[in-house]
Amino acid sequence: MDVKIESSWKKVLKPEFEKDYFVKLTDFVRNEYKTKLTFPPASLIFNAFDQCSFDQVKVVIIGQDPYHGDGQAHGLCFSVNDGVAFPPSLLNIFKEIERDLGKPMPTSGNLIRWAQQGVLLLNASLTVQAHLAGSHQGKGWETFTDAVIHKLATEKEHLVFMLWGSYAQKKGEFIDSNRHLVLKSVHPSPLSAYRGFIGNNHFSLANKYLNEKGEKEINW
Repeated sequence: MDVKIESSWKKVLKPEFEKDYFVKLTDFVRNEYKTKLTFPPASLIFNAFDQCSFDQVKVVIIGQDPYHGDGQAHGLCFSVNDGVAFPPSLLNIFKEIERDLGKPMPTSGNLIRWAQQGVLLLNASLTVQAHLAGSHQGKGWETFTDAVIHKLATEKEHLVFMLWGSYAQKKGEFIDSNRHLVLKSVHPSPLSAYRGFIGNNHFSLANKYLNEKGEKEINW
């Protein structure tokens, strides 16, 4: 099956694209885009991969679902297009960066600037029906993104995995913490952010680890 995705990922993930579940998933997604308003725009489904090649990945942040509001989702978890108001979780991420690193609040919530430095912003599901959270869960995306995490965890070394909330932690529970830095905390959503996300120091810890491994820090 020909999937339009950045070439290094295409090579690594080729076996997945041939599997039955992915063929069924593709049919489902294609039909959703034909019959319902679906996010992100179809050309941006694999944007997280297109902006950050397999070889370039240094940090992996795992989200759950694309934003389901108009004009928000563009294929990177937690990120929104330029000019879109910061969703609450993203606002809390920026608050922690400000507290942890002393960096002022940015003017845009577009995280392509992180992706291009080696941060894979991976949602567990890559599509969603407009205004219907979780509508594409259980259709095969989770199997695909599990395979992505598995490839990264087994074929690369010294990555930083940021697992925020129980969902992301469960998804990354097999990652070898002797081989990678696995950072865990509660989710940045307003429901939990002040129970341990604010104050987790994940951004400075990630940079310290990258530094120690001879990698360039991320400019958060």
